[in-house]
Amino acid sequence: MTEIPRRSDILETLANAHGPLPTRDLARRLKVDTHSYRAFRRRLRAMERDGEVFRQRKGRYALPGSFQIVTGTVDVTRAGDGFVVPEEAGGDDVFVPRRHLGSAVDGDRVAVRVEKHTPGRNPEGRLVRVLERAWDQVVGVYHDRKGYGVVVPQEPPLPTDIFVPAAVREDASDGDVVLVELSEWGKGELRPVGSVKKVLGRPGDPGLDVLSIVLGQQLPIDFPPDVAHEASKIARRGLRPEDLAGREDFRDVLSFTIDPASAKDHDDALSVRRTGDGMEVAIHIADVSWYVKEGSSIDREALERGTSVYLVDRVIPMLPEELSSGLCSLVPREDRLTLSVVFSIDERKVIRDRRVVRGVIRSAHRLAYETAQDLLDDPERASGQERELARALSDLSSVARELREARASAGAIDFAIPEAEVVLDDRGQPLEIRARPRLEAHRIVEDLMILANETVARLGLDQELPLIYRIHEEPDPDRIQNLRELAAFFGQSLPAGTVRPSDLARLVSESSGKPHEYLISTVTLRSMRRARYSTTNVGHFGLASEAYVHFTSPIRRYPDLGVHRAVVRWLNQSSARADPDVLTEVARHSSAMERRAQEAERESVDAKKIQYMQRHVGDEFPGTISGVTSFGLFVMLDQVFAEGLVRLGSLVDDYYMFDPDAHSVVGRRTRTRYRLGDRINVQVARVDTETRTIDLELAGSTA
Repeated sequence: MTEIPRRSDILETLANAHGPLPTRDLARRLKVDTHSYRAFRRRLRAMERDGEVFRQRKGRYALPGSFQIVTGTVDVTRAGDGFVVPEEAGGDDVFVPRRHLGSAVDGDRVAVRVEKHTPGRNPEGRLVRVLERAWDQVVGVYHDRKGYGVVVPQEPPLPTDIFVPAAVREDASDGDVVLVELSEWGKGELRPVGSVKKVLGRPGDPGLDVLSIVLGQQLPIDFPPDVAHEASKIARRGLRPEDLAGREDFRDVLSFTIDPASAKDHDDALSVRRTGDGMEVAIHIADVSWYVKEGSSIDREALERGTSVYLVDRVIPMLPEELSSGLCSLVPREDRLTLSVVFSIDERKVIRDRRVVRGVIRSAHRLAYETAQDLLDDPERASGQERELARALSDLSSVARELREARASAGAIDFAIPEAEVVLDDRGQPLEIRARPRLEAHRIVEDLMILANETVARLGLDQELPLIYRIHEEPDPDRIQNLRELAAFFGQSLPAGTVRPSDLARLVSESSGKPHEYLISTVTLRSMRRARYSTTNVGHFGLASEAYVHFTSPIRRYPDLGVHRAVVRWLNQSSARADPDVLTEVARHSSAMERRAQEAERESVDAKKIQYMQRHVGDEFPGTISGVTSFGLFVMLDQVFAEGLVRLGSLVDDYYMFDPDAHSVVGRRTRTRYRLGDRINVQVARVDTETRTIDLELAGSTA
């Protein structure tokens, strides 16, 4: 009995074929015997379901590209259209108009057929099949109808209501927030169908907003018993003397962590020591792979989670707390195992040598970003041990600035977009929304982590290690054209044809300090593709980097853990290598889980913004027009970074017409014009907790 061919072997055979192959011809080429033939057919069908191969009506198999079929994840825009991000790195996103999306929703894995190619634009296609649903449950608000019910989705925010037959509404009452399990997705104009699994409460109940996000985004909460037991066993064993064998000892070097004040998991630490001709800088990363063995119950659970999730009021960790905040975390005054990237830097801040080693450190300080910044700003006030720490931070800052300038020269894009930070009271109610500061201490950590990630990526390429790369592909032509038109509207420009990272960096830099700075930065960011994981290196566009991996956060990101394992195998001169098929699936799953985590994090902040704005109905805010549509003006409010809508129907001084070419609306009689990027004053008219929307009205005069 022969072995069933691997998926990669099947794909290679189809790639080398001159045309689609019948199942038996494919089996013959792969030397599949009669005893293995049924299992081989099952594998083919599984690959077809996964979108790796495609089958003609006559039953012949070929690669999807042979039929102009693209498989990938659909990203649905605010207007309801979709862009399908191909799984194969380097391809253009496929634009799918809303009318051709069928029942596919944001995050679904789909197959689309490309039907139109226009030079300088994205290819256009239509849905062929949904390969994998992103969602099987939804949280929303239940409403009674005569003989049935509907649920208005909140998490995830699907584009259509869900039909709930009366027999499966459980004890839901009108206005309840419920958890719905989806059973059908509907076709054409038909709604998805689901059943109420649990009544969660009423809108506004304490803690319900974030709980709804956790359940709706299908995030795990508790660890399975076997995982918790295994983590407890590892923690009890602790660190033993024999674990230090063969490691470089950094315990006599001043090392420290810099993290948010509330952080409990410390992935990375920094150290610097001056040498005769410069300095040695080391970036120490928690050696999680020493404790979490491949294939263990902890490893399988970490892979399933993919990433830690940092919500506005809680953290859902990838690893159990005994490891994430305990044995793996680089806490102060404890010996900790690391995988360290060490740089020899001369007096001119030029890197002369670099190496990757397994090490052991003893962190001396756990610094919050604000504390580190105080030492940078006023080192003269430091006393005792703080003086040495202040000098180390100053040395690292000088190195980081050189790295930053080099990346800027290469065209890396530095977005100056303020992030909202929500301050909560003990009951989880929002007290304040403010801009999260971006300090030099933040930049030091960012710059050095980028350096470590690029160094390991280059090592992977040089040594031909099987790695999962962090890729960021070139922007889509359609979105760049929209950005080009917006830039021209403000008197700026982008070159025709293909744009480089430096072109976008220049656009963002030239708008700095101008009224439309935030708008240009935001739209530039939106015009770019999502960064993702792939076994194929195509570089990182936004960082202007030829090769990049995620290496520096193995406590909270699974791909980092995989990169660590590959590096450790190389350090140990092991011939073992990861299965390419497994790595490809890990990359795809990790990208999907990262996307879900980011959405949950954003939604949790937005939910608190809605709570906060409920207390400000009737209040006035200055803001910037961030979007112009045929039905109204979207306005981003200063101070709170919340977006609301001024409906055209609320502009009672005139009839306003939408001018898409000028990104504006204009009064028919008064010729008053409101344009994208204009500064205006608005009043909060209504806050809808069910749909999480803010209605605004004009107030006073424009600023």
